[in-house]
Amino acid sequence: MCSTGSTEDVLQQMSKLWSMLDDLSENDPAAYRTLIEKQLKEGAEFRAPPELDSCLCTEILKPKKGLLYINICSWKCVPAPQDPSRLLPVYTGKLETGTNEDQGWYTVLDVALNPVLLQESRENKAEINQVYMLALSFAQKQLGMTLSQEYRVVNSSPNSSPDELHRRLGFQKLSSAPKQPDTAGQTPAALLQHISSLQSENQEDSAPQIICRPAEKIKKDLIQVISAASVGPQKPENRLEVKTDAAGVPDSVELMVELPMVCSMSECQLSVSKDDVLLEVEDLYYLLVDFPKTVNEDTASAIFNKKKRRLTLKVNVL
Repeated sequence: MCSTGSTEDVLQQMSKLWSMLDDLSENDPAAYRTLIEKQLKEGAEFRAPPELDSCLCTEILKPKKGLLYINICSWKCVPAPQDPSRLLPVYTGKLETGTNEDQGWYTVLDVALNPVLLQESRENKAEINQVYMLALSFAQKQLGMTLSQEYRVVNSSPNSSPDELHRRLGFQKLSSAPKQPDTAGQTPAALLQHISSLQSENQEDSAPQIICRPAEKIKKDLIQVISAASVGPQKPENRLEVKTDAAGVPDSVELMVELPMVCSMSECQLSVSKDDVLLEVEDLYYLLVDFPKTVNEDTASAIFNKKKRRLTLKVNVL
């Protein structure tokens, strides 16, 4: 009986809706057209592809050393979180690994979130950092990876073209743009059926692949990770040597610094004086080393080995 009553209620509501649309199309065609076009536009927006928002890079310590790139993507088909106590919908793409001469072995993970969530998080630095830490925590716990406590935001990951992002996230482009219906020449029933098909097709094409834990649990789990990552720039491993000439007289000083989170020399800021050298990499590394001998700072030269991720500084002794 309850089921029959519920069905009758729905049919009555639908009948009223058809009647209202019929009246609107007859009495105010312009308003009717505006309403239908708005609904069609909103339906089409859910078919929009995911877009790259930002990219994180961190070091994988286990099971295999390398770099992990996490592409944080904005995708309208990802449902927005209803409230902090609800589960947070997240779409993830197919994990991809590769190697190249400059970076060695790397892994790429695509994570898609609702655009409204990302936009609101960007208004507060602490909130966007929490989104980043959530992505890192997921990669570490769900994919069985042990990650470095340090991460940085980079411009892009390897294989991060729109087509490659779409492929890994399972987004399929339409072979041709759907023909826009003639809103003026169709009945309300036909137009609503078209709107419904736009939304249902999108729901069938994509579904949440993972659902993260409730927000309050996420925050609790992330406290230790966030505190570890917010310690500040770390002192990198380094080795200082005094080179001598054939007669055994000090000739130059060589400093080698291990920088596993750096990809190029452009990220390093070097300041050399006759007494010491200061190396800084924003938010990652800070190193101040006193020279054992007075040097000629004008002779300083530095190179960065991308494969070994090692910076070598050489400077002549006075």
